[in-house]
Amino acid sequence: MLNLKKTIIKDWVLENKETLNNVPLFYQTFGQKLGTAPVVLVNHALTGNSNVIGKNGWWNDLIGINKTIDTNIYTVLAINIPGNGFDGKEENLIIDYKKFTIRDVAQFFLQGVLQLKIESLFAVIGGSLGGAIAWEMCVLEPTLIQNVIPVATNWRATDWMLANVLVQDAILNHSSSPIGDARMHAMLLYRTPESLKKKFDVKINPKNQQFEVENWLHYHGEKLEQRFLLSAYKLMNYLLKTNDVTRGREKYIDAVMINTNSNIHIVSIDTDCFFVAKEDKETYEVLRKVKKNVYHHEIKSIHGHDAFLIEYKQLNEILENIFKVIYIK
Repeated sequence: MLNLKKTIIKDWVLENKETLNNVPLFYQTFGQKLGTAPVVLVNHALTGNSNVIGKNGWWNDLIGINKTIDTNIYTVLAINIPGNGFDGKEENLIIDYKKFTIRDVAQFFLQGVLQLKIESLFAVIGGSLGGAIAWEMCVLEPTLIQNVIPVATNWRATDWMLANVLVQDAILNHSSSPIGDARMHAMLLYRTPESLKKKFDVKINPKNQQFEVENWLHYHGEKLEQRFLLSAYKLMNYLLKTNDVTRGREKYIDAVMINTNSNIHIVSIDTDCFFVAKEDKETYEVLRKVKKNVYHHEIKSIHGHDAFLIEYKQLNEILENIFKVIYIK
C-alpha cells in the first residue's frame, strides 16, 4: 500500500458509550515532514481513502507541488475512516456498522492527531462525507483547527439524505449485486439530468447497442465492485444518516458553533442534488449572526454533487486565498 502508516488508538469511546481497544488507525502523509510545517488534514469521501495525491490520487488537481494546497509548504495528512478497507486486511473490517456515527469517526481522527503529536491544524478540508466529519471535528475541538472547509456537504442529514441512505442500505442488503447496483443508484444522486444530457445526449453505443448512459452506469458499478468492499460501503453509507452536530447538544447550529474559534468556509455547489446549496446558504445566514469568521462560497456547475471532483478551476480559486501563506521555519 502506498506510503500507508499505522498507529494504534488504545481506547476509542463510541457515542453509544462502548469502548473499542487497540484499534488500528491507518494514515498517509504528503509534503513536509510532520512537525516541520503547518498541517492540512484531508478527510476522504464515501468511496475514497487516504491516497489523496500521487498515483491514483483523487485530489491531484488541488494538492501537490505548487498546487493550491502546496506540498512545498504544508504537511498534508489523510486518515482512513476505520473499516473503509484500504489497508486490505479482513480483520480490520467493521461488520456491525449501525453502531458507529460520524461523531465517532471525528473523535477517532482527533485521537490520531493527538497521538501524532500535532498541536494545531492549519486546515481540515473534506468533500461530502469528509466535510461532515470536518464539521464534527471543529465542534469537538473548538480551538484546534484554524480553517474548517466543508465542501459539498452539510452539518446535518436532511430528510432527502435520510431517504436516500435508506434506499442505498436496502440495495446493499438485498441486491444480488449490491455494490454495483448501489453505485449505479448513487451516481444519479451525484450528477444532474443536464450533466448526463451533455455527456451522452441519448447516444447508443455501436458495439453493444446499449445507450451510452447505461454503459456508463454499468462501468461505475463494476469499477467499484473491483476495489471496494461491501462491509465498507454499508458503513460509509450509514454514517451519512448519523450526521447532526446538534444531536445531544444545543438545539440550534448557531448555539453549537458559537464557541468554535475556527474560520468556517462553507463551499456549496449550486446544482448539488445530494447536499443542496440552499441548506448551506441558510446555515451561513444563521452562523454569520454569531460568528464573524464564517464564509460561504459557491461552485457553479451543471454536474451536481460530483462538481467538487470536476470543477477544479473554481475550487482552486475559492481556496487559494485561504492557503496563500508563507511558512517561515
